[in-house]
Amino acid sequence: MVHLVYCDDKAKVLEKILEGTKHMVVRGAAGRKIPHSRVFEGEKLYFMKKGTGMISAKAEVVHVDNYLKLSEGEIEKVLEENQDKLDLTEKQKDRWHKKCLCLVEFKNVEQIEPLEFDRQGNMDDWLILQKIEDVVVGTSIPYNYDNARFK
Repeated sequence: MVHLVYCDDKAKVLEKILEGTKHMVVRGAAGRKIPHSRVFEGEKLYFMKKGTGMISAKAEVVHVDNYLKLSEGEIEKVLEENQDKLDLTEKQKDRWHKKCLCLVEFKNVEQIEPLEFDRQGNMDDWLILQKIEDVVVGTSIPYNYDNARFK
């Protein structure tokens, strides 16, 4: 699988990834929400800066940690222990202060020739795809959440 990750434009997430100060992304919720338990080592991440409609970088997943039912103290500990890779702002720390967390570490970041994203209806900020062309203008297919289901 490949994953399309929306990057927060206000926190300059994509810029941090390209500069090499950010080597890990986090997603969290009250329960197991995409991408929790559905992203694996060796898979590809594609990054898109929110609001641009352009997919402009890619990387390879090297490590994933999935957490369930974290206490307040455990949430803070997990985020703090990974802050050197996450490079989160205070606002992002608050946003990702959730009981279920998925931390995805990556390497081999490459800027790519921008691909125009074909947005369809209500899409999450993390998409799981067979191939990136499935959401690129001109080659896209109707998006469904089949790839996001637990196997």
